[in-house]
Amino acid sequence: MVRTVLVTGGSGGIGRAVARSFVQAGDDVVLTGRHADALADAARDTGARAAVCDVADAAAVEALFGELSPVDVVVAMAGGNTDFDRPATPADKTRADEAPALDDVARAWRANLEANLISTVLVVTAAVRDMPAGGAVVTVGSIGAEYAGTSYGVAKAAVQAWTAGLSAAVGPRGITANCVVPGYIEGTGYFKGRLSRERHDTLVAATHDKRPGLPEDVAGLVTFLASPAARHVTGQTLHVNGGAFTTR
Repeated sequence: MVRTVLVTGGSGGIGRAVARSFVQAGDDVVLTGRHADALADAARDTGARAAVCDVADAAAVEALFGELSPVDVVVAMAGGNTDFDRPATPADKTRADEAPALDDVARAWRANLEANLISTVLVVTAAVRDMPAGGAVVTVGSIGAEYAGTSYGVAKAAVQAWTAGLSAAVGPRGITANCVVPGYIEGTGYFKGRLSRERHDTLVAATHDKRPGLPEDVAGLVTFLASPAARHVTGQTLHVNGGAFTTR
């Protein structure tokens, strides 16, 4: 059976790899993103369909699902650290004698919550309304949630917690819900050009296998979680970080 798979944030490195994996499995894949040119390029590259949509906008999400619903699988990849979208400001300071203005703090936190938590909640809530039994929800957290001293880390920690609760709500309908949590993944635009060689080397050194993650590492886990082999795997937070953060 050909499934309809929605991948938000599909124009990026991990999103493209996820889309490509589902297309190769024979699924009908729809990519969303905010930038039409990048999205069209990703669609050509992967063989997926493109739908321009800002998934942090409730009206845009409603319009998308008015055309698309139902979907069998939703992968909520859209997000990223919005702190990298703006120059460093006093909001980034932590010393008491350099306390940021509260307006700056509020803006910074709202931006990351909108981009990561609200976008995920909106698109997944819309997707599960008509999702059939056998469906799957995969959200995306971050290793940064384990050190949640920033708005980005807190937003991703909230995604992880919300996904666990969602699993209990949709499980009786035969739908799974899991959160995939990448560590450092090379070949993405996450750092927006702000990753120094020293920081790169530190991130790689923290892994057990002494290599950066690749988008395909994440894609493999995502496609497994949406497969028939994973029907009893739900409510879980699953890390893809080469051992940089370990669980028990």
